[in-house]
Amino acid sequence: MKPLIAANWKMNKDIKEADSFIKNFKNHIKNTKDTEIVICAPFTLLSELKRLLNKSNIILGAQNMHFEKEGAFTGEVSASMLKDIGCEYVILGHSERRQYFNETDELINKKIKAALKNNLKPILCIGETLDQRDNNETLKVIERQLTSCLEGIDEVKNVAIAYEPIWAIGTGKTATPSQAEEIHKFIRELLTNVYNENISQKTRIIYGGSMKPDNAKELLSMPNINGGLVGGASLDAKSFGEICGV
Repeated sequence: MKPLIAANWKMNKDIKEADSFIKNFKNHIKNTKDTEIVICAPFTLLSELKRLLNKSNIILGAQNMHFEKEGAFTGEVSASMLKDIGCEYVILGHSERRQYFNETDELINKKIKAALKNNLKPILCIGETLDQRDNNETLKVIERQLTSCLEGIDEVKNVAIAYEPIWAIGTGKTATPSQAEEIHKFIRELLTNVYNENISQKTRIIYGGSMKPDNAKELLSMPNINGGLVGGASLDAKSFGEICGV
C-alpha cells in the first residue's frame, strides 16, 4: 500500500509564502516517488498551488467543504468547486472543526458522501481527547466516530482515515509508536468487522498527532500506520520533506 503523507497547513501562509515553500520543498523530495504527497491548503491558495504543482508528483487538497452542491451558504465551498480548481483530497472532521465549529459525526458523514460523489478523496479525522483517554473511553470514541461518519458509505477504500489523538495536536505531545499502532490496528479490525478483510486491507490509516522528522520513521514503521497527516512540521519545507522521505 502506497504511503500517504498529507500536509495540513491550517490557517497559515499567503501566496508569497506558499510559492517559496513549494520551490524549496521540491528540492527535498527527489526520492519520494513511492509516496503519495498531498498539500491541504487554505482556500485562498488553491488556485496558485495548482499552478505551482503542475508537472510535479505533489497532489492538491483542501481542508474543508460543504455537503451541498450549491446555494445560499455564504462563506462555504462545495465539493464540485474544489474538484474544479484541481483538488484531489479534502480533510473532513478535523478535531478543530469539531471543537470550534461544532461539526458532528452526522454532518461529517454528509460531507464524505458529497466528496466521494464528486471524486474527491476524503481524509477522515477521528480521535479522542485527553479526558476520554484518561477515562478509558478511547476505543468507544473511535468506534462511534468511525461507524457514524462512514454510515451508508460503500467506497471506504477511497477514504483515508487519520487517527489524530486530540491530546497530541499542537501540544508537543505525541502518542508513542506502540500507542498509535494499537489504535490503528483497532481501526483496521473495525473496518474488517463492519465491511470485510479486503476493504480493510485497502484502506489507508494514517497518523495525525504531531508527526515530526524525529519520530516519523518509527511511527511509519508500524504495520498498520500507512502515512501521516502532518500539521506544524508541514509548514517548513525541509521538515516536511524529511518526513516524506522516510
